[in-house]
Amino acid sequence: MNKKRQVELVVISDVHLGTFGCQSKELFSYLDSIQPKKLILNGDIIDIWQFRKSYFPKSHLKVLQKIVSMSTEGTEIIYLTGNHDEFLRKFSDVKIGNLTLVDKIVLNLDGKKAWVFHGDVFDVSIQNAKWLAKLGGWGYDFLILLNQFINFWLIKFKKEKYSLSKKIKNSVKKAVKYINDFETVVADLAIENGYKFVICGHIHHPQIKRIVNKNGTCLYLNSGDWIENLTALEYNDKRWSLVKFQELGLVTSEDSTEKPIPKDILTAITVLSNKK
Repeated sequence: MNKKRQVELVVISDVHLGTFGCQSKELFSYLDSIQPKKLILNGDIIDIWQFRKSYFPKSHLKVLQKIVSMSTEGTEIIYLTGNHDEFLRKFSDVKIGNLTLVDKIVLNLDGKKAWVFHGDVFDVSIQNAKWLAKLGGWGYDFLILLNQFINFWLIKFKKEKYSLSKKIKNSVKKAVKYINDFETVVADLAIENGYKFVICGHIHHPQIKRIVNKNGTCLYLNSGDWIENLTALEYNDKRWSLVKFQELGLVTSEDSTEKPIPKDILTAITVLSNKK
């Protein structure tokens, strides 16, 4: 068994368990390779919006079980709710063992305040037109499926993989502007409130970026997602790093020594999805 990397703090977001695009096997391999003191799940971990009882494969359940296992082994787990798992906001401030459920949190990292939240509160489309946002989510899921089909044939012909959604996001001026506006608004508010770090998810755009305005400066961080980017934020020795799964040299495996998942987990998720 390989020795696990010791990490002070890890942040992941936008896993979207229960959707076709979720890269659960890669995420399991990443979580299985580390031993963090604190793990922050920064929203949209389970996609209750798009949950279907007919599609929740074993690899997705194994990610949930891995998180529970890490909690029982001493890792502090902080689950921050997002818009796709917003139903859990009814249970905010619940603490069970090493697992805490909250909407946002402020951490003290070596004397500096870090403001952590998912980020959907700054998304007008989510707040004012939820049905439209859900439609966009389903469209994104279809785009990922189409992309997987295209990449299957690209690999067959020994070509490099291609990301349709990244191409669209990078070529559409409105998408680029939205990302820049999101980062600026979040950072400005963080600076105004004296936070040195502001950590988000939501927009699926991994980033570590120093933002300066007339009132001061802060470090903006976004953990990306586990659909396309497969990224996480790690904090060690007073420094942040953006970790990319493809650069870690990890191998995904079907084999696991984990204990079986209780059958009632899937039932519980089904109940949540029906009450959204």
